[in-house]
Amino acid sequence: MAFRRVLAWSAFVSIAAGTLLLSLGGCASTHSETGISANIVTPSDETDTRRRARLRLELASGYFEEGKTEVALDEVKQALVIDSSFAEAYDLRGLILMRLSDNSAAEENFRRAISLNPRDANPHHNLGWLLCQEKRYPQAQGEFDIAMASPIYPGRSKTLLAQGVCEARAGKLPEAEKSLSRSYELDPGNPVTGYNLANLLFRRGENTRAQFIIRRINNSELANAESLWLGIKIERRLNDMVALRQLGDVLRKRFAGSPQTAKYERGAFDE
Repeated sequence: MAFRRVLAWSAFVSIAAGTLLLSLGGCASTHSETGISANIVTPSDETDTRRRARLRLELASGYFEEGKTEVALDEVKQALVIDSSFAEAYDLRGLILMRLSDNSAAEENFRRAISLNPRDANPHHNLGWLLCQEKRYPQAQGEFDIAMASPIYPGRSKTLLAQGVCEARAGKLPEAEKSLSRSYELDPGNPVTGYNLANLLFRRGENTRAQFIIRRINNSELANAESLWLGIKIERRLNDMVALRQLGDVLRKRFAGSPQTAKYERGAFDE
């Protein structure tokens, strides 16, 4: 089964604010975007019981994608009734519980998934992201390290993104830049990584590098109010007033009611 999680760009991690604005899909890890699990299972490996549980889990994943959280949770419960040793079910239940803000129960489920299949990088990543949100940074780093140690883990760019965000929140800005840069190298088309790296570079005064990255986002259909606002502040620092006004016009036209447009209108560039 290939759980899939799409990076949300309508809301994203903001290192500057230090708050989580990213939907769960942005840094949560499932089994996985490429359909390759850390513990590859083929049809001949599965018992009839596991196949029936997997069908339930596929339904749960679909409902979770659609935002039908309670229905997804019930489907996971049914999968575990069929097969109580199904590690991926505990991992998905952990994600669902995170969405429901029950971090204690989510952590318990991630740890249960790890105990059943310690070679799977996904629950290590998810546990790391949960620990990061609870500001348990050293423990989070340990889980990210375990995930990254898997030689067949396909979610490296996502783990590096989460790791970079956590390092920034912990005040480790050079380490955060390194992690985000590596994530960007692996997945340069990911606007979440691009935004966070550009924002961090801007904070550290590396304006030309920040400009290059944010312009790639703002010159695409992926631009949003936050990326345009960051671009405006970078162009202002670099004294490119033509580019600043162009971005401002786009911001006004496309995101007229946004807080970023309000800041632009009153010239609140330092907020």
